[in-house]
Parts: sequence; structure tokens; C-alpha cells
Amino acid sequence: MTFEEFTNAAAPAGWPPPLEALWHEQRGDWERAHQAAQADHGAAAAWVHAYLHRVEGDEGNAAYWYRRAGKSLPPAGTAWAEERAAIARALLADPVRGS
Repeated sequence: MTFEEFTNAAAPAGWPPPLEALWHEQRGDWERAHQAAQADHGAAAAWVHAYLHRVEGDEGNAAYWYRRAGKSLPPAGTAWAEERAAIARALLADPVRGS
């Protein structure tokens, strides 16, 4: 699936939880996104979980999840949509490692 297909896709039946989480957050449903991210304990889900807490404004919790994912905090001023797209592209390229 390409990023464009992901962005325009219908509901994510059978998708890996990290991609499902990004899909829901992109559509404004932070709670469902958070539930999907919590349903998986891998590094990709931790990365999405970190992003979700950054969107929420909980920088401390976000930093914890970025560390769990083995990722750095995005540079200051990085827009949420830009980060979401970068994560989605990485996960679509390699859903297990997200890189």
C-alpha cells in the first residue's frame, strides 16, 4: 500500500495496530488511535504511541515512548501532519521495524 492509498483508505480492517492508530488519529479520533497503539507492544506501536502523546501535549510521556521505540524526538517545530506522514511512510515500507 502506498502512502496515498493509506491516506485515502476506508476503515483499516485487519491492519497492524500502529497503522490503524495513525489512520484514526488522522481522522481526529485520538481515543481510538490510542487504543490501537496500546494493543501492540512492538517498537512501531511505541513510536506511534509517542507521536500520539506529543499530539496530546504530554511531552514527558511522549519522550518515554520515543525512547521505548528507539527513536528521537522530532525537531522542534515539526508539524504533527509531517510527523504522522513520516511514521506512516516508514511503517508502510517496513511494518515491523518502522524504518
